[in-house]
Amino acid sequence: MSESPPNPLHYRCDGPEDAPVLILGPALGTTWHMWDRQIPELSEHWRVIRFDLPGHGGAPAHPAGSVSDLADRLLAALDALGVDRFGYAGCALGGAVGAELALRDPHRVASLALVSAAARFGTADEHRQRGVIVRTNGLDPIARSAPERWFTPGFAAAQPAIVEWSVQMVRTTDPGCYIAACEALATFDVRRELGRIGVPTLVLSGSEDRVTSPADARVLVAGIPDARLALVPGTSHLVPVEQPSAVTDLLVRHFAGSWPGAGDRAAGAVPPAASADRRAIATPPPGARTGPIGEIAPAEIPAETAAGRPDPYEPGMKVRREVLGDAHVDRAIETTDEFTADFQEFITRYAWGEVWTRPGIDRRTRSVITLTALVAGGHHDELAFHTRAALRNGLTPAEIKEVLLQTAVYCGVPAANSAFKVAREVILQETTPPV
Repeated sequence: MSESPPNPLHYRCDGPEDAPVLILGPALGTTWHMWDRQIPELSEHWRVIRFDLPGHGGAPAHPAGSVSDLADRLLAALDALGVDRFGYAGCALGGAVGAELALRDPHRVASLALVSAAARFGTADEHRQRGVIVRTNGLDPIARSAPERWFTPGFAAAQPAIVEWSVQMVRTTDPGCYIAACEALATFDVRRELGRIGVPTLVLSGSEDRVTSPADARVLVAGIPDARLALVPGTSHLVPVEQPSAVTDLLVRHFAGSWPGAGDRAAGAVPPAASADRRAIATPPPGARTGPIGEIAPAEIPAETAAGRPDPYEPGMKVRREVLGDAHVDRAIETTDEFTADFQEFITRYAWGEVWTRPGIDRRTRSVITLTALVAGGHHDELAFHTRAALRNGLTPAEIKEVLLQTAVYCGVPAANSAFKVAREVILQETTPPV
């Protein structure tokens, strides 16, 4: 346990203390044990440090709501250990932490491996919806569906013990920390910054991964200047668990070859050609690149108003999407025409950019106020999507019920009766786990 209050990091070290340091980062819902089968070989050449996400495994339940926060906690632990420079391999959310470190502290990251990772993990709506389900139903629905997201059907059928291990790993995670990690994934997006990752990078993907697909991997390779792609056939999301030997070989080759001086211990450990049982691994030779997936636009600088204040439109659009969801905002934009364009700009700039971004009260409280006002005004269409927004802002169905009961006293029973009908339908839609 690191001694960096108030949010300690749970970690363990394997391998010689005088060896170069290699960090292994876990995926959401897993513990450091997802890397167990890589440790015997990696720890022969490196001092391997694994860590648990907050509330996962034995880690204290101090939620981290952003990838940047997770990176800060890891760096604090490494500082306490006296580790300045290191290699880093991370899976999924653990990979996002590695990308964040390479962007923020490139002088500390010697070499990088992004496993089952992406520049943006799906849509923000998907992750916030998962948070709503966990807040309402607990982690059991997520735990039961984990094997089909993480493993191919053949592997799951052949390895029932590992399937049960994966279910229990998710089930024993702290729900609040899981929800916070979903928010971290929802806000993570480095598509426009990939060109600034200046360290040698291995992008490793399972060919059957439906969570972070090979297309996501190719976007990373196309955007990172010094990146190579390794595609492991017949493998899904948790590649290190499903194909441990293949992943170990790929990591040893990458870090031994791309990290000057750190590969001395690993010299000769891996033969120049893959052995017969591993020849199916598709890994291009050094320097090989995939074709560009599409142009990655440079980051835009927010416009300034005539008075010198930052234009609230972009922050407003960001908050509007976070609260209402991409799908709702996209529909509003698609139906905008010349007649409604000024109104859409008005609400984005002033309602969302000027008011919802104010720091005086949190979003949960703003949702309570908004629901009350909409009931009082009889605005049932907007009540529906703000009920959905309230769930994503952290209100539980029980708390929404209390808000509506309060409106019955001050806004009238008929108004509350109609509101209960609208809210009930939305809550059922949003909190029912997928079949």
